Amino acid sequence: MKTATIVMAVILAALIGVAIWRGGGSLQKGFTFGGKTFLTTLPLLVIAFAIAGLVQVLVPREVVAKWLGAGAGFKGIMIATVAGAFTPGGPYVSFPIVASLYKSGASVGTVVAFVTAWSLWAVARFPLEMGLVGPKLAIARFLSTLIVPPLAGLFAQAVFGRWV
Repeated sequence: MKTATIVMAVILAALIGVAIWRGGGSLQKGFTFGGKTFLTTLPLLVIAFAIAGLVQVLVPREVVAKWLGAGAGFKGIMIATVAGAFTPGGPYVSFPIVASLYKSGASVGTVVAFVTAWSLWAVARFPLEMGLVGPKLAIARFLSTLIVPPLAGLFAQAVFGRWV
């Protein structure tokens, strides 16, 4: 059993204990809400894991290494940055894809650039952001983070490239 699974199980056990102590149907309500959330995200999870598996099987390791591996340099970091920016959905969509790319030969720098661009730029979220906080603030936030994903990728590759 992996550490993350153990930690999550301990958190779950603690929350179950609090729900039982609190009473009032908290435990049943919590599991009902969790079940509904699970059922609504299940199709997206299945699709994301299918994509991740198919990327590993269908895209040759040499292709991933050529375009996203350590030898791809800054070009690979920029490809990963753009791909991360345009990857829709939450972490349950992006991280299976990231893990698949990493296992298929992507470098630590490209993976960090992908995840950083996905979390900071999120092109699919940008219209919502503009609508909620206004165009000026949304554009200011976007422009102020513009260099972060490539720099994070370069930093990760330089510092952790040989270690990871």
